[in-house]
Amino acid sequence: MKNVLWTLTIALFFGACTTQTEKTSQQNDAEGMAKFVSDKEFQEKHNAPEKLEITHEGEMVSFDTPDGKKGSAYAVGMDATSNNYLFVIHEWWGLNDHIKREADRLKAELGDVHVLALDIYDGKVATNRDEAGQYMGAVTEERANAIINGAINMAGKEADIYTIGWCFGGGWSLRASIQAGSQGKGCVMYYGMPVEKARDLAPLKADVLCIWAEQDKWINEEVIDNFEALAKATGKDVKVKGFDADHAFANPSGDRYNEEAAQEANKMAIKFLKKHME
Repeated sequence: MKNVLWTLTIALFFGACTTQTEKTSQQNDAEGMAKFVSDKEFQEKHNAPEKLEITHEGEMVSFDTPDGKKGSAYAVGMDATSNNYLFVIHEWWGLNDHIKREADRLKAELGDVHVLALDIYDGKVATNRDEAGQYMGAVTEERANAIINGAINMAGKEADIYTIGWCFGGGWSLRASIQAGSQGKGCVMYYGMPVEKARDLAPLKADVLCIWAEQDKWINEEVIDNFEALAKATGKDVKVKGFDADHAFANPSGDRYNEEAAQEANKMAIKFLKKHME
């Protein structure tokens, strides 16, 4: 927690002074992870996911986005009777079979809920690190926000919105819950880069469960401490849980998978979501 308050003070000051030029330069780094694209060590933490030979429970759907285009998502349980919608946001690989399998699993564990795994890459799925870095680095704030808003509009004004994501998707899980405004009810973010400015976090209404890896070099203790301080300063309900594991520890298709930590983290996430869906 060392120097957290001083760091927060500086962040708030400079955040308030950000110029339009600075905002433009940050548009392709909106979720915060793109800054690591050229980091070889970060790349090496992500081995290409194994190919899955499975039958998925859901189907792809499309929806209008506010920028006049179409967005898409893998949908499971769209015949659910509740107003609960869970947005699942993929890692830097894109909306691949692994994420679709996670969407199927989350639907099975949560029950009466509509699950939408959003495609932030507009159909592109990486099969190697170079592609993944290229796709993640090309994401713009405007387009990602349009996809999320399109999904919120499809869910409808009466929907209660929940979000979950990992790595790239962890940061966008938080941002999606922020965009949901008063419809946002619960956010789970796994080792994702949080927002860093009070003005960005201020619209958040959802409670947050922030899961991180204590061996993570990038979403590290300093990042988490600063996020906790920012949440406290802005009056947000953020619960943080660290695990003695490395980045991407919850991905069963990668070689950094830590089964014990992943299962415990999943139990926490499911319990958190179920509690807020009651």
